[in-house]
Amino acid sequence: IFGRGGEELEALLDAGIHFQVIPGITAASGCCAYAGIPLTHRDLSQACLFVTAHGKDEVLELNWNSLVQPRQTVVYYMGLANAGLVSSKLVEHGMPGDTPLAVVQNGTSIHQKVVLGTVGTLLETVEANNIVQPGLIIVGETVKLHSKLQWYN
Repeated sequence: IFGRGGEELEALLDAGIHFQVIPGITAASGCCAYAGIPLTHRDLSQACLFVTAHGKDEVLELNWNSLVQPRQTVVYYMGLANAGLVSSKLVEHGMPGDTPLAVVQNGTSIHQKVVLGTVGTLLETVEANNIVQPGLIIVGETVKLHSKLQWYN
């Protein structure tokens, strides 16, 4: 989703190169499924948002108010380097610091690693568990189902 596919297609068109797009499964869907974390759940989350946490020219301009709404799951792509900023901005905009989150490193691979934390402890969770890219940050109440639904680890 945030792999700059649109920009690459524009460049191909501009260069007059013929191409074909073969759709796949986005990392958020695959990683959440492999981690036992539903993106939505009737009792916990009626919406899911996929957000890039790595802005152009190192500037991260997000609609933080939309990201702190209850009953939704938010998946942050490319956000590990900005873990402290994501955490502080979410709390600053009203998300409780004890909101559950998971960080999935190398999702869907034999090297998958899932660690749990809270919005308030995101940076510490990433650092204490030596989490590096590639990784996703998953925020929301559905993360609580990981211990019950995990099947891959």
